[in-house]
Amino acid sequence: MTIDAIHVGAAPRTDQPHPRIRLRFRTIHGYRRAYRIAGSGPPVVLIHGIGDNSSTWEPIMARLASDYTVIAPDLLGHGFSDKPRADYSIAAFANGVRDLLWVLGHERVTVVGHSLGGGVAMQFYYQFPSMVSRLALVAAGGVSRDVSPALRLATLPGASQALGLLRLPGAMTALDTTTRALAAIPPLPGPAKSLSPVNHLLDRSDLMRILRDLSPRDARAAFGRTLRAVVDWRGQHISMLDRSYLTSSIPVLIAWGTDDPVIPYRHAELAHAAIAGSVLESFEGCGHFPFRDEPDRFAGLVSRFIETTTPAVFDPFEWRAKLLNGADPVGAGVSKPVSFETRTEVYEAMALESSAT
Repeated sequence: MTIDAIHVGAAPRTDQPHPRIRLRFRTIHGYRRAYRIAGSGPPVVLIHGIGDNSSTWEPIMARLASDYTVIAPDLLGHGFSDKPRADYSIAAFANGVRDLLWVLGHERVTVVGHSLGGGVAMQFYYQFPSMVSRLALVAAGGVSRDVSPALRLATLPGASQALGLLRLPGAMTALDTTTRALAAIPPLPGPAKSLSPVNHLLDRSDLMRILRDLSPRDARAAFGRTLRAVVDWRGQHISMLDRSYLTSSIPVLIAWGTDDPVIPYRHAELAHAAIAGSVLESFEGCGHFPFRDEPDRFAGLVSRFIETTTPAVFDPFEWRAKLLNGADPVGAGVSKPVSFETRTEVYEAMALESSAT
């Protein structure tokens, strides 16, 4: 059953959708799954990050819709999708994307994932390699432990109750005013520059947007379960690097803001070193949402990536050989030699963090 809608109950606040973008719903395994869809042509799937929803991709969807069928799901527990007590692991999210694509009749797609969605995209390829033509990772999770202190704190007991305080009258207004004032403080000089509030508030508008959507109790609960599945007080505890050698036969694009305050840009360099043949595109001065900071450039990048690469064709014999033999991918296919420091960091990340499954 398909339902078209623009607004449903007290679901997340979003701007009025672009007229070419449709918000739809499907019931799968008894749960309502929301997704946005636009355009026609080869299918491209856009997977959002934690606490976010598919509306984050609307500027990109509007730009890609003339050439592609663009599908942006609300992951379970996010956006307009149901928020049950359920499995919010990376593997479960990958299963949900697969089920939605099968219901919609798409067997092979280009997958673009942001933040948590980048980890989901990588896991989706690992679980369902025959369904993926190309892979794009945008400020993706699952590389190394380093992550925003705010996310680490959000895993601690009482964090959900603290977020619940944002429902109090005037709380969001006060937070908005405070963060706006902090962001206006000039950067500190010299070595202390990294401590400047403005460095941590590059994505202030997106942060406020996400926090507003976490106001309902069920949204906060789903956020907490999702976060604890990938992050603890020490940082990220899920890694995608140990299986990065499996991507050697598929086009991979990595896009990252150089000033990302959530997942440091260093992760882009580590992922690029670990994923053989990958292409790294840096967005100078951008934060955690480069596709929202520079939508024209990002949409053009994705379009060129699709048009200038050959879609992967799954070979089960090659896949079996990779699993049997393993690989040492660090530095393979990278245009310049990988430093000893980078190589060591990649291996340490593989050793310290666990796989998603």
